[in-house]
Amino acid sequence: MDIFNVLTMIGGLCLFLFGMNLMGQALERRAGGKLRSLLDKMTGSVFAGFLTGLGITAIIQSSSATTVMVVGFVNSGLMTLRQAINVIMGANVGTTVTAWLLSLGGIDSGNFWIKLLKPSSFTPVLALIGIIYYMFCKDNKKKDTGMILLGFATLMFGMETMSGAVAGLKDVPAFTNLFVAFQNPLLGVLAGALLTAIIQSSSASVGILQALAVTGSVSYAAAIPIIMGQNIGTTVTAMLSSIGTNKNARRAAVVHLLFNVIGVVVLLTVFCIVRAAFAPALLNESATMAGIAVTHSVFNILCTAMLLPAGGLLEKLACRIVPDDPQTQGEKTTELDERLLPTPSLALRQSRAVAREMADCAVRALNNALTALDHNTPELAQSIRDDEELCDHYEDILGTYLVKLSTQKMGRDESEEATELLKTIGDFERISDHAVNILSSAEEMEQKGLTFSGSALNELAILTSAIREILSLSLKSFSSQDVALAQQVEPLEQVIDTLKEQMRTRHILRMQQGHCSIEAGFVLSDLLTDLERTSDHCSNIAGCVIDARAHNLNLHETLRQAKTADGSFQQTYESYVEKYQLPVPSSNV
Repeated sequence: MDIFNVLTMIGGLCLFLFGMNLMGQALERRAGGKLRSLLDKMTGSVFAGFLTGLGITAIIQSSSATTVMVVGFVNSGLMTLRQAINVIMGANVGTTVTAWLLSLGGIDSGNFWIKLLKPSSFTPVLALIGIIYYMFCKDNKKKDTGMILLGFATLMFGMETMSGAVAGLKDVPAFTNLFVAFQNPLLGVLAGALLTAIIQSSSASVGILQALAVTGSVSYAAAIPIIMGQNIGTTVTAMLSSIGTNKNARRAAVVHLLFNVIGVVVLLTVFCIVRAAFAPALLNESATMAGIAVTHSVFNILCTAMLLPAGGLLEKLACRIVPDDPQTQGEKTTELDERLLPTPSLALRQSRAVAREMADCAVRALNNALTALDHNTPELAQSIRDDEELCDHYEDILGTYLVKLSTQKMGRDESEEATELLKTIGDFERISDHAVNILSSAEEMEQKGLTFSGSALNELAILTSAIREILSLSLKSFSSQDVALAQQVEPLEQVIDTLKEQMRTRHILRMQQGHCSIEAGFVLSDLLTDLERTSDHCSNIAGCVIDARAHNLNLHETLRQAKTADGSFQQTYESYVEKYQLPVPSSNV
């Protein structure tokens, strides 16, 4: 083997790693909705969590990526530590899929149909289909499908290149002696752990071992400890990812480490006993690509079978290793975790959860402000201001996070959802601002001893009742993405606009007749403006919900169509007119 073979091997390794990364990212984008569905269906049951981890890892071809996602979800409070343990165990089994795909390269037969199963036979076809999809299709999903096929073809081409480059090593005594040294189980575990820690992918390191196996110099006695070590090395990614997270997230990373270390210690002990006591002839045979895939799967399945029932014990052990600190027991979880940005579907899931918290906060502030008009207290006033500050905080972190997310390559649906969230968080923040404005009006009335006339109070009660309903409709439609509820918002917003104009006109007449002071009139004018603008923001939020379902980001067009599409808008509008009709003005105010 000369310098050119070494360069070829390095080139093959680079293509292999690049193809794996390319395929994984495209799979994440293409299966984004499925990933979210898997997590949504996940419960606290051991089996459901295990299948979730297995399914996600089988889809995205990386247990490290799955574990990093899990650490992010635990850190943000969207997943409990117990759920995380089950998912992590499933991820360890799901990662074995890659080794089975790579083992297809070891097929050796003269039969035409069996030969077709060799990657060197079918990957050129996949690459051709992939490049057609990627270059000539405008649909992002088809482009991602093309990228998956191109990534897989690149991965397999890199594997073939590596295998061809190292084939000559079988005649190099130093290389053969190297793997004789690895027959020391501890050295083998160390070698596997170091290699995997460096490239941060057990799937890739197993692929490299499969490529070296074509030399015939890798015996099962050397391969088995290396595979065990690879499972320890893959925990480095999660451990690094847990830096700067809360205690439960760090515990999830520790569980991943404990699971693999305990599994390696137990099974390595069994391996050494069997080897010493029985000396199976199989251990001295040359490992094949398929044999390494089988070994990898058996090891991970045995670890899972052994430790899955002991999830509770792992949780307690992790809590002992990362104990609660009395000073930080009330530690606040990170609301948005940047570790999820490379997986847009999951980052959006987390963003929407935080946006719902913001929506609840804004609506609570406005409802409390309406209460303050009748009965204000220092505690109520402080809670309104606290909620407004919290909404500002939510807008800052969500806006920053979603802008960062927009730099990732996303599918059309994900890009539209990110845009919808960016629009709606601005509306919720403005609603909280109006809550503080309404509170200020209530405080001004109280400080100056101002009062409204009986008619003005009756009319204001009708308007605030309509505002409470439109707030409830917009919040529920946003939280549940319910288009039917969202379609009821705009007719009510039109009614509120009319109420505002009617009340303004009536109050001017009352001031002219001396039934209401000019100062109180100015306060009422400010109140009407804040309430009407609140309804405008509710209309914007509902419009975004409708836009998202229709894949149309033109809000004005959406509202125009809602008014003209059928008679339902007019019917709903008329029902609200009847419900929130102002009383006939009386001459005795």
